[in-house]
Amino acid sequence: MTTKGSCMCGDVEYQFTGEPAMKALCHCIDCQKWTGGAFTSNAVVPRTSFQVNKGSPKAYDITGDSGKINKHFFCSNCGSSLYTELEIMPDMTVIKAGGLDGGAASLGNAIGAELYVKDRVSYLQSIDGAKQEQKM
Repeated sequence: MTTKGSCMCGDVEYQFTGEPAMKALCHCIDCQKWTGGAFTSNAVVPRTSFQVNKGSPKAYDITGDSGKINKHFFCSNCGSSLYTELEIMPDMTVIKAGGLDGGAASLGNAIGAELYVKDRVSYLQSIDGAKQEQKM
């Protein structure tokens, strides 16, 4: 199975093969700032199954709570958040689900974990059945 995605303007297109290793929401302050929203929804896939097919995303590095680098990739034209590579997860790519095509942004309505719930905004409730992690 191949899942495709893109930025809002279409300058960057990407894809991954297979099923995500994890489907997670992240409520950390970094994700809130990066997206301008209350959290990110993420498909975590092996880096070997992920590829950029069109365009050249820009990257912004920030140091996470772990002291390791979180490399955020985005479209330099429209600013869409695309994916993240975390030094603490060197074999995985964290794809921002909102850019996935064909309704895949829903992540199959199966969120396995919520990360940084200590930073979750007060008007959101936990997802039933999802593992609740105070941090990563």
